[in-house]
Amino acid sequence: MISLPKELQANSTPQIKIDPKKPSIVTNTIDSEPRPTPAKSIEEERNRTNWDTVKMHQFLEGSPEKSLEILKLYKSLERDTILQSSFEHYDNTKDQDRELVAQRINQMTKFIEIDSPKKFRRRLNLMTVYDPSMGIRIAVNLGLFLNCIRGNGTAAQYEFWAKHRESAIIKQMYGCFGMTELGHGSNVAGCETTATFDEETDEFVIDTPNISATKWWIGGAAHSATHSSVYARLIVKGKDYGVKCFIVPLRDSQHNLCPGVAIGDIGSKMGRQGVDNGWIQFSDVRIPRFFMLQKWCKVDRHGNVTLPPLEQLSYISLLGGRVDMAVDSYRQGARFMTIVLRYAAGRKQFKQEGAKVETTVLDYANVQKRLLPYLALVYAMAVGTDRLEKQHEQILEQMDRAILNNDKNGINQSLNSTKSLFVDSGSLKSTCTWLTSSLIDESRQACGGHGYSSYNGFGKTYNDWAVQCTWEGDNNVLGMSAGKTIVKNVQQILKGKTIKSSTLDFLNNAKQLLDTKNILATEADLKDSSKFRVALQAVIVKYAASLSDVLAKNKNNWDLVGASRVELSKLRAHYYLLETFEERVKSLSPASDLYPHLANLLQLYYVSVILIPFAADFIRFGVISSDLVYYATSEYFGTLCGAVRPYVVGLTDSFQQPDNFLNSAIGKYDGNIYENYFGVVKSAHPPRNDKAPYNSALTGMLNRPSQEERERFEKSAEAAKILSR
Repeated sequence: MISLPKELQANSTPQIKIDPKKPSIVTNTIDSEPRPTPAKSIEEERNRTNWDTVKMHQFLEGSPEKSLEILKLYKSLERDTILQSSFEHYDNTKDQDRELVAQRINQMTKFIEIDSPKKFRRRLNLMTVYDPSMGIRIAVNLGLFLNCIRGNGTAAQYEFWAKHRESAIIKQMYGCFGMTELGHGSNVAGCETTATFDEETDEFVIDTPNISATKWWIGGAAHSATHSSVYARLIVKGKDYGVKCFIVPLRDSQHNLCPGVAIGDIGSKMGRQGVDNGWIQFSDVRIPRFFMLQKWCKVDRHGNVTLPPLEQLSYISLLGGRVDMAVDSYRQGARFMTIVLRYAAGRKQFKQEGAKVETTVLDYANVQKRLLPYLALVYAMAVGTDRLEKQHEQILEQMDRAILNNDKNGINQSLNSTKSLFVDSGSLKSTCTWLTSSLIDESRQACGGHGYSSYNGFGKTYNDWAVQCTWEGDNNVLGMSAGKTIVKNVQQILKGKTIKSSTLDFLNNAKQLLDTKNILATEADLKDSSKFRVALQAVIVKYAASLSDVLAKNKNNWDLVGASRVELSKLRAHYYLLETFEERVKSLSPASDLYPHLANLLQLYYVSVILIPFAADFIRFGVISSDLVYYATSEYFGTLCGAVRPYVVGLTDSFQQPDNFLNSAIGKYDGNIYENYFGVVKSAHPPRNDKAPYNSALTGMLNRPSQEERERFEKSAEAAKILSR
């Protein structure tokens, strides 16, 4: 018999001694020893915030009005029982994701009927951060399909499809974007689907001539879309006029496939399982001639063809998507900077020599150098993408107004602006999505093992984000295109021409910049953002001129300088962000409580994200000495990190992203990292469910009979005696 201690025997009152210095708090668990206090650590960090986070948010968003609208939308989303995020969704299957997305689209269509277009776009932009599958399924219809009609169709065509047929409010019809093919993605001009004009019937015949011409990756095609904007080769009287755009019905009013249309689901993907991407094949599908979008390219009843003044105008519908992806980079970057920096400020690991307590993870210099440059980058992306959004809106309004008034001069000005936007959106989309991909993964690694948990958001988001680097313009292809334009502009300027009405007008100083040396000569120069901006101008111009020399020696072989064109595009994107960030910071009064923090972030951005990664270019073009680069790398970088470090919680609070939006167990505002994380895991997987659905396989393995028994003892000694008689 086991003898119990006296204090635990029946009829005795337990004598529990409470140490007032070590109180136990009953939350998810009961402690017998002091627990870590990450919430207290984060509160102490937050108390260092010596500025108004609302004003900082207004700075980031570009205006008090936009800031307020964003905050109101956060409130609306987190209160909506269908649109709000949930940790449960991290465990969804592909079919569950698609069902959830369909429910959310249905809910969002109710807002599209009452929101202004700009407000709904912001609502969609925010939803896309934590549910990119839903975001892209709506954006395919409203962004790609409808913008394709708006950009390539006549006013009457847009009026019919968007308003009369109600596609603009996702009613009656649902559009998809049929550009990419199994054999052609980035090379749109190489698409093989054909649209042959039949003059006798006044119809186009849409056909998939071979397997590589199969439309592929078409979001919404597998189950949802009723119509598609199809990019196909225009064939009139036997002549190929290149790829143009046509509206092709896919499903009838009963949602059955139209005759000649074959569609299938392309299945599981790396991410965005909630998107029903499909393939489409057309077998001599006939559409009326007026289903061809004819704003720029026209085909009349007799087969006479009028070509557009600028072929790129056919692809202007893609620019909105690229602008949105740059904006997504800011919001997603802000989300994960908030999560990782709160975690790093609350988490303690390892004791420094002689210390009594473990060290806060964020106090390690290596962690600061890994994370804080990304924080500075996000601030730069915030103001830069706000500018890009406005630039895009202004160009579309200018173009529409000029076309409506038949203003040829206005159309020409719009064309020049559009050329500039092609470079800006291409370089920013590619550079920002690449950097955000790195930001998410570096943040995950900085969270150690807990970053690997689905409930902290990194895994699903990284898989969902990866596609941003390859769709609506493969990043390398976009980079090469933007870089090529920069080289050509510099070539023209050096021949005496001038760029007008362009964000690249700084290239007009190419001749003077080519002659500059050691723009950054001292430590004081390095700390002057205006001098650094001029230095970056010089690097871009000298880089472009050097590529021009290589081309001259190699029969204009652009492929030979492909990788360099991508690097040039990255430098141009950073110049756009730096120029915008610097102008916005300098618009503040130095006495402002925001100013010193933004000034530090500005310097940290250009030192750690531009200078150090591109140091070889700055040195080889004589813009800076290797000694000054060494100073920047070995000393100044760390100094800037140290200046930003005390305020990181306040700087991420300034993004104003609520817990429901973050949807990360370790990233919540209250800082109760372990309680929150443990609680989410126990809720998702109740401990009472201690047997798996596949328990029979486990018990079968563990309780399996011996080998002799499974062999019916046929090889036993007894069997041997019997069988050997």
